[in-house]
Amino acid sequence: MDRPTFSPPFTPVSDSEHRRALRRAIKMRAHLRDRGQTRFEIDVVDLSASGFRAETSFTLWPGTVVWLTLPGLSPLEAVVAWRDKFKYGCAFAKPLHPAVFDHIVALGNR
Repeated sequence: MDRPTFSPPFTPVSDSEHRRALRRAIKMRAHLRDRGQTRFEIDVVDLSASGFRAETSFTLWPGTVVWLTLPGLSPLEAVVAWRDKFKYGCAFAKPLHPAVFDHIVALGNR
């Protein structure tokens, strides 16, 4: 993914400063469904209150609306923000409540 270039007076910032929310590494099997009702397995590899990163061999395109189903939770609506081969970044339609975020992180680190 290309990084934007800035000309003065803008200065580049580190990757951690680009994040809008705390991102936690997790490892969790989940399901993803698109509008066409296709449901497939994914591996969620990190999570923030505003989105997640996942890996799957199923092809998704940026802009696709999807629903993430994690164990014990209702489906969470998201949109595919970027794709890099089998890795995907998705943004939740509504940020996760802090308690839900903590619960998912705890499940993903078992």
